[in-house]
Amino acid sequence: MNNQLFDQANRQYQQKDYQGALMGFTQCLQDATCPLAPGEMGLLYHQIGNCLVKLKNPTEAIHAYTQATADPAYSAAGTVECNLGMAYASLRDYDNAVRCFEQAVSDDSYPAVYKAYMGMGNALMKLGKSAEAGVAFREAALDEENPDPTKALLNLGVCFMALDRPADAVASYESALPFDMTPATRNKLYASLGQAYVSCGEMEKAVNAFEQAIADKTYFLSDSASVDYQRAVGAVAQGVTTVGQGLAAVPAPPVASPSQTSALTQVLPVADMSGLDVAADGTSMAVYEEDAAYYDDGYDEGYDVQDAFYYDEGASYDDGAYPGYVGVYEQGEDHFFNASDEELEQWSRGLAKQDRKRRNVGLKILVAFIIVILLACAGGVFAYTQGFGFPSQETVVRELFANPEAAKAEVFSKATSASSIDTMIEPVTQDASPVIDGMNKSMSDSTVYVTAHTPEGGEVQYRISMVRDLIGWKISNIELYFPSQN
Repeated sequence: MNNQLFDQANRQYQQKDYQGALMGFTQCLQDATCPLAPGEMGLLYHQIGNCLVKLKNPTEAIHAYTQATADPAYSAAGTVECNLGMAYASLRDYDNAVRCFEQAVSDDSYPAVYKAYMGMGNALMKLGKSAEAGVAFREAALDEENPDPTKALLNLGVCFMALDRPADAVASYESALPFDMTPATRNKLYASLGQAYVSCGEMEKAVNAFEQAIADKTYFLSDSASVDYQRAVGAVAQGVTTVGQGLAAVPAPPVASPSQTSALTQVLPVADMSGLDVAADGTSMAVYEEDAAYYDDGYDEGYDVQDAFYYDEGASYDDGAYPGYVGVYEQGEDHFFNASDEELEQWSRGLAKQDRKRRNVGLKILVAFIIVILLACAGGVFAYTQGFGFPSQETVVRELFANPEAAKAEVFSKATSASSIDTMIEPVTQDASPVIDGMNKSMSDSTVYVTAHTPEGGEVQYRISMVRDLIGWKISNIELYFPSQN
Protein backbone atom coordinates (compact mmCIF):
# COMPACT_ATOMS: atom_id res chain seq x y z
CA MET A 1 0.00 0.00 0.00
CA ASN A 2 1.11 3.55 -0.66
CA ASN A 3 1.84 4.57 2.95
CA GLN A 4 2.52 8.18 2.06
CA LEU A 5 -0.86 8.54 0.35
CA PHE A 6 -2.57 6.72 3.22
CA ASP A 7 -1.00 9.03 5.83
CA GLN A 8 -2.07 12.09 3.85
CA ALA A 9 -5.66 10.81 3.63
CA ASN A 10 -5.58 10.04 7.33
CA ARG A 11 -4.49 13.62 8.13
CA GLN A 12 -7.28 14.98 5.95
CA TYR A 13 -9.74 12.87 7.88
CA GLN A 14 -8.45 14.24 11.19
CA GLN A 15 -8.86 17.76 9.79
CA LYS A 16 -12.49 16.89 8.92
CA ASP A 17 -11.79 17.10 5.18
CA TYR A 18 -13.82 13.95 4.62
CA GLN A 19 -14.20 14.40 0.87
CA GLY A 20 -10.43 14.73 0.44
CA ALA A 21 -9.83 11.77 2.75
CA LEU A 22 -12.31 9.68 0.76
CA MET A 23 -10.43 10.43 -2.46
CA GLY A 24 -7.09 9.63 -0.79
CA PHE A 25 -8.18 6.27 0.61
CA THR A 26 -9.78 5.38 -2.74
CA GLN A 27 -6.56 6.21 -4.60
CA CYS A 28 -4.66 4.04 -2.14
CA LEU A 29 -7.03 1.19 -2.93
CA GLN A 30 -6.61 1.64 -6.69
CA ASP A 31 -2.84 2.27 -6.77
CA ALA A 32 -1.54 -0.62 -8.86
CA THR A 33 2.10 0.39 -8.21
CA CYS A 34 1.81 -0.51 -4.53
CA PRO A 35 0.16 -3.92 -4.05
CA LEU A 36 -1.93 -4.37 -0.92
CA ALA A 37 -0.67 -6.60 1.87
CA PRO A 38 -3.09 -8.99 3.65
CA GLY A 39 -5.59 -7.02 5.70
CA GLU A 40 -4.92 -3.68 3.99
CA MET A 41 -7.91 -3.95 1.68
CA GLY A 42 -10.19 -4.32 4.72
CA LEU A 43 -8.50 -1.35 6.38
CA LEU A 44 -8.99 0.91 3.34
CA TYR A 45 -12.63 -0.06 2.86
CA HIS A 46 -13.17 0.50 6.57
CA GLN A 47 -11.77 4.04 6.28
CA ILE A 48 -13.75 4.69 3.10
CA GLY A 49 -16.89 3.64 4.96
CA ASN A 50 -16.07 6.04 7.82
CA CYS A 51 -15.65 8.90 5.33
CA LEU A 52 -18.98 8.09 3.69
CA VAL A 53 -20.67 8.08 7.09
CA LYS A 54 -19.26 11.53 7.81
CA LEU A 55 -20.50 12.63 4.39
CA LYS A 56 -23.99 11.37 5.35
CA ASN A 57 -24.11 8.66 2.73
CA PRO A 58 -24.92 5.50 4.71
CA THR A 59 -25.99 3.52 1.65
CA GLU A 60 -22.54 3.75 0.07
CA ALA A 61 -20.96 3.30 3.51
CA ILE A 62 -22.73 -0.08 3.75
CA HIS A 63 -21.11 -1.17 0.47
CA ALA A 64 -17.69 -0.11 1.73
CA TYR A 65 -18.04 -1.78 5.12
CA THR A 66 -19.32 -4.94 3.45
CA GLN A 67 -16.16 -5.02 1.32
CA ALA A 68 -14.10 -4.60 4.50
CA THR A 69 -15.76 -7.60 6.13
CA ALA A 70 -14.93 -9.66 3.04
CA ASP A 71 -11.21 -9.37 3.84
CA PRO A 72 -10.48 -12.35 6.13
CA ALA A 73 -7.06 -10.96 7.04
CA TYR A 74 -8.41 -7.69 8.45
CA SER A 75 -8.25 -7.78 12.25
CA ALA A 76 -10.95 -5.18 13.05
CA ALA A 77 -13.91 -7.18 11.75
CA GLY A 78 -15.93 -6.57 14.93
CA THR A 79 -15.58 -2.81 14.64
CA VAL A 80 -16.60 -2.91 10.98
CA GLU A 81 -19.64 -5.06 11.74
CA CYS A 82 -20.70 -2.60 14.45
CA ASN A 83 -20.32 0.33 12.04
CA LEU A 84 -22.22 -1.64 9.42
CA GLY A 85 -25.04 -2.22 11.91
CA MET A 86 -25.19 1.50 12.67
CA ALA A 87 -25.39 2.31 8.96
CA TYR A 88 -28.26 -0.14 8.46
CA ALA A 89 -30.03 1.30 11.51
CA SER A 90 -29.76 4.82 10.12
CA LEU A 91 -31.66 3.54 7.05
CA ARG A 92 -34.26 1.90 9.34
CA ASP A 93 -33.22 -1.56 8.18
CA TYR A 94 -33.24 -2.87 11.73
CA ASP A 95 -33.24 -6.59 10.88
CA ASN A 96 -29.92 -6.29 9.06
CA ALA A 97 -28.66 -3.96 11.79
CA VAL A 98 -29.32 -6.61 14.46
CA ARG A 99 -27.60 -9.23 12.32
CA CYS A 100 -24.48 -7.08 12.07
CA PHE A 101 -24.43 -6.24 15.77
CA GLU A 102 -24.64 -9.96 16.55
CA GLN A 103 -21.63 -10.53 14.29
CA ALA A 104 -19.77 -7.78 16.15
CA VAL A 105 -20.35 -9.20 19.64
CA SER A 106 -19.37 -12.67 18.45
CA ASP A 107 -15.92 -11.36 17.53
CA ASP A 108 -13.75 -12.23 20.54
CA SER A 109 -11.10 -9.73 19.45
CA TYR A 110 -13.54 -6.81 19.41
CA PRO A 111 -12.59 -4.70 22.48
CA ALA A 112 -15.78 -2.60 22.77
CA VAL A 113 -18.71 -5.00 22.53
CA TYR A 114 -20.81 -2.70 24.71
CA LYS A 115 -21.16 -0.36 21.71
CA ALA A 116 -22.58 -3.18 19.60
CA TYR A 117 -24.90 -4.21 22.44
CA MET A 118 -26.21 -0.63 22.73
CA GLY A 119 -26.82 -0.46 18.99
CA MET A 120 -28.44 -3.89 19.08
CA GLY A 121 -30.74 -2.82 21.91
CA ASN A 122 -31.83 0.27 19.99
CA ALA A 123 -32.56 -1.71 16.83
CA LEU A 124 -34.46 -4.40 18.72
CA MET A 125 -36.59 -1.74 20.38
CA LYS A 126 -37.42 -0.37 16.93
CA LEU A 127 -38.51 -3.88 15.95
CA GLY A 128 -40.74 -4.10 19.02
CA LYS A 129 -38.60 -6.86 20.56
CA SER A 130 -38.30 -5.25 23.95
CA ALA A 131 -37.26 -8.42 25.76
CA GLU A 132 -34.27 -8.99 23.54
CA ALA A 133 -33.48 -5.27 23.76
CA GLY A 134 -33.44 -5.50 27.55
CA VAL A 135 -30.95 -8.37 27.36
CA ALA A 136 -28.72 -6.32 25.04
CA PHE A 137 -28.84 -3.26 27.32
CA ARG A 138 -28.01 -5.47 30.29
CA GLU A 139 -24.96 -6.86 28.50
CA ALA A 140 -23.85 -3.32 27.63
CA ALA A 141 -24.13 -2.28 31.28
CA LEU A 142 -22.17 -5.31 32.48
CA ASP A 143 -19.31 -4.89 30.02
CA GLU A 144 -16.25 -3.95 32.08
CA GLU A 145 -14.93 -1.92 29.13
CA ASN A 146 -18.00 0.32 29.14
CA PRO A 147 -16.88 3.65 30.64
CA ASP A 148 -20.47 4.87 31.04
CA PRO A 149 -23.13 2.21 31.66
CA THR A 150 -25.68 4.90 32.55
CA LYS A 151 -27.53 4.89 29.24
CA ALA A 152 -27.77 1.11 29.22
CA LEU A 153 -29.22 1.14 32.75
CA LEU A 154 -31.73 3.85 31.86
CA ASN A 155 -32.87 1.89 28.84
CA LEU A 156 -33.12 -1.28 30.87
CA GLY A 157 -35.36 0.57 33.32
CA VAL A 158 -37.66 1.60 30.48
CA CYS A 159 -37.85 -2.03 29.42
CA PHE A 160 -38.89 -3.09 32.90
CA MET A 161 -41.53 -0.36 33.05
CA ALA A 162 -42.90 -1.67 29.76
CA LEU A 163 -43.13 -5.10 31.37
CA ASP A 164 -45.01 -3.53 34.29
CA ARG A 165 -42.24 -4.60 36.65
CA PRO A 166 -41.55 -1.28 38.34
CA ALA A 167 -39.54 -2.83 41.20
CA ASP A 168 -36.96 -4.01 38.68
CA ALA A 169 -37.06 -0.63 36.94
CA VAL A 170 -36.30 0.99 40.30
CA ALA A 171 -33.32 -1.35 40.70
CA SER A 172 -32.00 -0.38 37.25
CA TYR A 173 -32.49 3.35 37.80
CA GLU A 174 -30.96 3.26 41.28
CA SER A 175 -27.94 1.34 40.03
CA ALA A 176 -27.30 4.16 37.54
CA LEU A 177 -27.28 6.90 40.20
CA PRO A 178 -23.65 6.46 41.39
CA PHE A 179 -22.25 7.03 37.90
CA ASP A 180 -21.24 10.40 36.52
CA MET A 181 -23.73 11.95 34.08
CA THR A 182 -24.82 15.34 32.85
CA PRO A 183 -27.29 17.29 35.01
CA ALA A 184 -29.94 16.95 32.30
CA THR A 185 -29.57 13.16 32.20
CA ARG A 186 -29.62 12.94 35.99
CA ASN A 187 -32.82 15.01 36.10
CA LYS A 188 -34.46 12.67 33.60
CA LEU A 189 -33.23 9.70 35.62
CA TYR A 190 -34.82 11.03 38.81
CA ALA A 191 -38.09 11.74 36.99
CA SER A 192 -38.19 8.16 35.68
CA LEU A 193 -37.26 6.84 39.11
CA GLY A 194 -40.15 8.85 40.57
CA GLN A 195 -42.60 7.26 38.16
CA ALA A 196 -41.25 3.81 38.93
CA TYR A 197 -41.67 4.49 42.66
CA VAL A 198 -45.28 5.55 42.08
CA SER A 199 -45.94 2.31 40.20
CA CYS A 200 -44.43 0.47 43.19
CA GLY A 201 -46.65 2.42 45.60
CA GLU A 202 -43.63 4.06 47.28
CA MET A 203 -45.14 7.56 47.37
CA GLU A 204 -42.69 9.25 49.75
CA LYS A 205 -39.71 8.02 47.75
CA ALA A 206 -41.46 9.13 44.57
CA VAL A 207 -41.92 12.68 45.89
CA ASN A 208 -38.24 12.86 46.84
CA ALA A 209 -37.18 11.64 43.39
CA PHE A 210 -39.43 14.08 41.54
CA GLU A 211 -38.16 16.96 43.69
CA GLN A 212 -34.60 15.96 42.89
CA ALA A 213 -35.48 16.08 39.18
CA ILE A 214 -36.79 19.65 39.32
CA ALA A 215 -34.50 21.00 42.05
CA ASP A 216 -32.21 23.01 39.74
CA LYS A 217 -35.23 24.54 37.93
CA THR A 218 -33.83 23.57 34.51
CA TYR A 219 -35.96 20.48 34.03
CA PHE A 220 -39.71 20.29 33.57
CA LEU A 221 -41.68 17.14 34.21
CA SER A 222 -43.61 15.62 31.32
CA ASP A 223 -47.41 15.51 31.54
CA SER A 224 -47.49 11.92 32.74
CA ALA A 225 -44.68 12.55 35.24
CA SER A 226 -46.53 15.63 36.55
CA VAL A 227 -49.65 13.54 37.10
CA ASP A 228 -47.64 10.93 39.01
CA TYR A 229 -45.94 13.68 41.02
CA GLN A 230 -49.27 15.18 42.07
CA ARG A 231 -50.58 11.73 42.88
CA ALA A 232 -47.59 11.04 45.11
CA VAL A 233 -47.78 14.46 46.79
CA GLY A 234 -51.48 13.95 47.51
CA ALA A 235 -50.84 10.54 49.04
CA VAL A 236 -48.02 11.81 51.26
CA ALA A 237 -50.13 14.81 52.34
CA GLN A 238 -52.75 12.35 53.58
CA GLY A 239 -50.13 10.44 55.51
CA VAL A 240 -49.96 7.57 53.04
CA THR A 241 -46.34 6.89 52.18
CA THR A 242 -46.80 3.40 50.73
CA VAL A 243 -49.69 2.25 48.55
CA GLY A 244 -50.47 -1.46 48.21
CA GLN A 245 -49.94 -3.05 44.82
CA GLY A 246 -51.51 -6.00 43.05
CA LEU A 247 -48.02 -7.51 42.73
CA ALA A 248 -46.30 -9.29 45.54
CA ALA A 249 -43.74 -7.04 47.18
CA VAL A 250 -40.21 -7.37 45.85
CA PRO A 251 -37.31 -5.97 47.86
CA ALA A 252 -35.09 -3.73 45.75
CA PRO A 253 -31.80 -5.45 44.93
CA PRO A 254 -28.58 -3.85 46.22
CA VAL A 255 -27.28 -0.85 44.27
CA ALA A 256 -23.93 -1.18 42.55
CA SER A 257 -21.22 1.40 42.80
CA PRO A 258 -19.03 2.23 39.79
CA SER A 259 -16.26 0.05 41.14
CA GLN A 260 -18.54 -2.91 41.73
CA THR A 261 -19.14 -4.02 38.18
CA SER A 262 -19.66 -7.61 39.16
CA ALA A 263 -22.46 -6.57 41.51
CA LEU A 264 -24.46 -5.31 38.55
CA THR A 265 -25.36 -8.89 37.79
CA GLN A 266 -27.47 -8.80 40.96
CA VAL A 267 -29.47 -5.74 39.96
CA LEU A 268 -29.97 -6.34 36.27
CA PRO A 269 -32.58 -9.07 35.88
CA VAL A 270 -33.47 -10.04 32.36
CA ALA A 271 -37.19 -9.94 31.61
CA ASP A 272 -38.99 -10.57 28.38
CA MET A 273 -41.11 -7.79 26.88
CA SER A 274 -41.64 -8.87 23.29
CA GLY A 275 -44.52 -7.25 21.47
CA LEU A 276 -44.62 -4.14 23.64
CA ASP A 277 -44.25 -0.72 22.09
CA VAL A 278 -41.88 1.33 24.24
CA ALA A 279 -41.82 5.02 23.41
CA ALA A 280 -38.52 6.54 22.27
CA ASP A 281 -37.23 10.06 22.73
CA GLY A 282 -36.92 10.59 18.98
CA THR A 283 -33.14 10.87 18.88
CA SER A 284 -31.20 9.71 15.84
CA MET A 285 -30.43 6.06 15.34
CA ALA A 286 -27.30 6.95 13.40
CA VAL A 287 -24.70 6.00 16.00
CA TYR A 288 -21.27 5.43 14.57
CA GLU A 289 -18.10 4.15 16.06
CA GLU A 290 -14.69 4.76 14.54
CA ASP A 291 -12.11 3.10 16.76
CA ALA A 292 -10.38 1.27 13.91
CA ALA A 293 -7.01 -0.39 14.34
CA TYR A 294 -5.28 1.73 11.71
CA TYR A 295 -2.45 0.60 9.52
CA ASP A 296 0.88 -0.17 11.13
CA ASP A 297 0.94 2.41 13.91
CA GLY A 298 -2.15 1.33 15.82
CA TYR A 299 -3.78 4.73 15.34
CA ASP A 300 -7.11 4.97 17.15
CA GLU A 301 -9.14 8.15 17.01
CA GLY A 302 -11.79 6.93 19.43
CA TYR A 303 -15.43 6.83 18.54
CA ASP A 304 -18.11 9.34 17.78
CA VAL A 305 -21.32 8.37 19.52
CA GLN A 306 -24.51 10.37 19.31
CA ASP A 307 -26.77 9.67 22.27
CA ALA A 308 -29.23 7.33 20.62
CA PHE A 309 -31.04 5.39 23.30
CA TYR A 310 -34.64 4.73 24.14
CA TYR A 311 -34.77 6.68 27.35
CA ASP A 312 -38.12 8.38 27.90
CA GLU A 313 -38.81 10.00 31.25
CA GLY A 314 -42.41 10.61 30.21
CA ALA A 315 -43.37 6.98 29.81
CA SER A 316 -46.41 6.18 31.91
CA TYR A 317 -47.61 2.67 32.52
CA ASP A 318 -50.81 1.53 34.19
CA ASP A 319 -50.42 -0.42 37.40
CA GLY A 320 -51.42 -4.04 36.98
CA ALA A 321 -51.48 -3.83 33.19
CA TYR A 322 -50.33 -7.44 33.05
CA PRO A 323 -51.93 -9.01 36.13
CA GLY A 324 -51.52 -12.52 34.80
CA TYR A 325 -47.73 -12.40 34.99
CA VAL A 326 -46.93 -11.95 38.65
CA GLY A 327 -46.04 -15.54 39.38
CA VAL A 328 -42.33 -14.97 38.98
CA TYR A 329 -42.41 -12.56 41.92
CA GLU A 330 -44.18 -15.07 44.04
CA GLN A 331 -41.23 -17.40 43.53
CA GLY A 332 -38.80 -14.81 44.89
CA GLU A 333 -36.52 -12.31 43.22
CA ASP A 334 -33.63 -14.75 42.91
CA HIS A 335 -35.70 -16.93 40.63
CA PHE A 336 -36.47 -13.94 38.48
CA PHE A 337 -32.85 -12.85 38.25
CA ASN A 338 -31.77 -16.35 37.30
CA ALA A 339 -34.72 -17.17 35.04
CA SER A 340 -33.97 -19.58 32.23
CA ASP A 341 -34.28 -18.73 28.56
CA GLU A 342 -37.30 -21.04 28.34
CA GLU A 343 -39.09 -19.11 31.09
CA LEU A 344 -38.27 -15.79 29.47
CA GLU A 345 -39.62 -17.07 26.19
CA GLN A 346 -42.81 -18.22 27.92
CA TRP A 347 -43.33 -14.78 29.50
CA SER A 348 -42.63 -13.22 26.13
CA ARG A 349 -45.30 -15.25 24.37
CA GLY A 350 -47.85 -14.56 27.09
CA LEU A 351 -47.23 -10.81 27.10
CA ALA A 352 -47.25 -10.58 23.34
CA LYS A 353 -50.51 -12.55 23.23
CA GLN A 354 -52.15 -10.24 25.76
CA ASP A 355 -50.90 -7.18 23.92
CA ARG A 356 -52.17 -8.46 20.57
CA LYS A 357 -55.51 -9.37 22.14
CA ARG A 358 -55.95 -5.86 23.49
CA ARG A 359 -55.03 -4.32 20.14
CA ASN A 360 -57.26 -6.75 18.19
CA VAL A 361 -60.31 -6.04 20.38
CA GLY A 362 -59.93 -2.33 19.81
CA LEU A 363 -59.45 -2.87 16.08
CA LYS A 364 -62.55 -5.08 15.84
CA ILE A 365 -64.64 -2.47 17.64
CA LEU A 366 -63.37 0.24 15.31
CA VAL A 367 -64.08 -1.85 12.19
CA ALA A 368 -67.57 -2.72 13.45
CA PHE A 369 -68.28 0.95 14.18
CA ILE A 370 -67.15 1.97 10.69
CA ILE A 371 -69.29 -0.75 9.09
CA VAL A 372 -72.35 0.44 11.04
CA ILE A 373 -71.75 4.01 9.90
CA LEU A 374 -71.33 2.94 6.27
CA LEU A 375 -74.51 0.85 6.38
CA ALA A 376 -76.41 3.74 7.94
CA CYS A 377 -75.15 6.12 5.26
CA ALA A 378 -76.04 3.65 2.50
CA GLY A 379 -79.52 3.20 3.96
CA GLY A 380 -80.00 6.95 4.18
CA VAL A 381 -79.00 7.47 0.55
CA PHE A 382 -81.34 4.69 -0.59
CA ALA A 383 -84.26 6.15 1.40
CA TYR A 384 -83.58 9.60 -0.04
CA THR A 385 -83.69 8.33 -3.63
CA GLN A 386 -86.98 6.52 -2.90
CA GLY A 387 -88.67 9.74 -1.79
CA PHE A 388 -88.50 9.27 1.94
CA GLY A 389 -87.77 12.32 4.04
CA PHE A 390 -88.12 14.06 7.35
CA PRO A 391 -90.63 15.46 7.80
CA SER A 392 -92.45 13.06 5.48
CA GLN A 393 -95.15 13.96 2.93
CA GLU A 394 -97.85 12.57 5.23
CA THR A 395 -96.68 14.67 8.16
CA VAL A 396 -96.71 17.88 6.11
CA VAL A 397 -100.19 17.15 4.71
CA ARG A 398 -101.68 16.43 8.15
CA GLU A 399 -100.11 19.61 9.53
CA LEU A 400 -101.76 21.58 6.70
CA PHE A 401 -105.26 20.21 7.22
CA ALA A 402 -105.06 20.40 11.03
CA ASN A 403 -104.94 24.22 10.82
CA PRO A 404 -104.57 25.60 7.28
CA GLU A 405 -104.22 29.24 8.31
CA ALA A 406 -101.58 28.60 10.94
CA ALA A 407 -99.67 26.06 8.85
CA LYS A 408 -99.29 28.15 5.70
CA ALA A 409 -96.11 29.77 7.01
CA GLU A 410 -94.47 26.40 7.61
CA VAL A 411 -95.58 23.87 5.00
CA PHE A 412 -95.16 25.75 1.69
CA SER A 413 -91.92 25.96 -0.27
CA LYS A 414 -90.01 29.22 -0.28
CA ALA A 415 -90.51 29.54 -4.04
CA THR A 416 -94.28 29.94 -3.57
CA SER A 417 -95.50 33.54 -3.30
CA ALA A 418 -97.73 34.69 -0.41
CA SER A 419 -100.62 35.54 -2.75
CA SER A 420 -100.49 32.09 -4.32
CA ILE A 421 -100.50 30.50 -0.89
CA ASP A 422 -103.61 32.45 0.13
CA THR A 423 -105.37 31.39 -3.07
CA MET A 424 -104.41 27.72 -2.60
CA ILE A 425 -105.50 27.36 1.04
CA GLU A 426 -108.86 29.11 0.51
CA PRO A 427 -110.66 25.87 -0.55
CA VAL A 428 -108.80 23.72 2.02
CA THR A 429 -111.17 22.27 4.61
CA GLN A 430 -109.87 21.94 8.13
CA ASP A 431 -109.79 18.28 9.14
CA ALA A 432 -107.79 16.81 11.99
CA SER A 433 -107.85 13.36 10.36
CA PRO A 434 -107.63 13.66 6.58
CA VAL A 435 -107.41 10.45 4.57
CA ILE A 436 -104.34 9.88 2.38
CA ASP A 437 -105.80 8.18 -0.70
CA GLY A 438 -102.57 7.69 -2.54
CA MET A 439 -99.11 9.01 -3.25
CA ASN A 440 -96.66 9.15 -6.13
CA LYS A 441 -93.17 9.98 -4.93
CA SER A 442 -89.66 10.22 -6.31
CA MET A 443 -86.35 11.62 -5.11
CA SER A 444 -87.24 15.29 -5.90
CA ASP A 445 -91.03 15.61 -6.11
CA SER A 446 -94.21 13.92 -4.89
CA THR A 447 -97.96 14.06 -5.47
CA VAL A 448 -100.35 13.28 -2.59
CA TYR A 449 -104.10 12.60 -3.01
CA VAL A 450 -106.12 13.55 0.09
CA THR A 451 -109.77 13.36 1.15
CA ALA A 452 -110.94 15.82 3.84
CA HIS A 453 -114.27 15.82 5.64
CA THR A 454 -116.36 18.98 6.00
CA PRO A 455 -118.25 19.86 9.22
CA GLU A 456 -121.51 19.17 7.34
CA GLY A 457 -120.43 15.59 6.62
CA GLY A 458 -119.34 16.02 3.04
CA GLU A 459 -116.02 15.06 1.45
CA VAL A 460 -113.58 17.16 -0.57
CA GLN A 461 -110.66 15.65 -2.48
CA TYR A 462 -107.39 17.40 -3.18
CA ARG A 463 -104.24 16.83 -5.22
CA ILE A 464 -101.21 18.28 -3.45
CA SER A 465 -97.89 18.71 -5.27
CA MET A 466 -94.73 18.68 -3.14
CA VAL A 467 -91.04 19.39 -3.72
CA ARG A 468 -87.92 18.29 -1.85
CA ASP A 469 -86.65 20.69 0.85
CA LEU A 470 -83.23 19.40 1.95
CA ILE A 471 -84.16 16.05 3.53
CA GLY A 472 -87.84 16.97 4.04
CA TRP A 473 -90.81 18.07 1.89
CA LYS A 474 -92.73 21.31 1.22
CA ILE A 475 -95.99 22.00 -0.64
CA SER A 476 -95.70 23.71 -4.03
CA ASN A 477 -99.35 23.53 -5.19
CA ILE A 478 -102.86 22.57 -3.94
CA GLU A 479 -105.80 21.94 -6.24
CA LEU A 480 -109.21 20.33 -5.99
CA TYR A 481 -109.24 16.85 -7.42
CA PHE A 482 -112.17 15.19 -9.17
CA PRO A 483 -111.42 11.52 -9.88
CA SER A 484 -114.25 11.33 -12.42
CA GLN A 485 -112.49 13.95 -14.51
CA ASN A 486 -109.06 12.23 -14.45
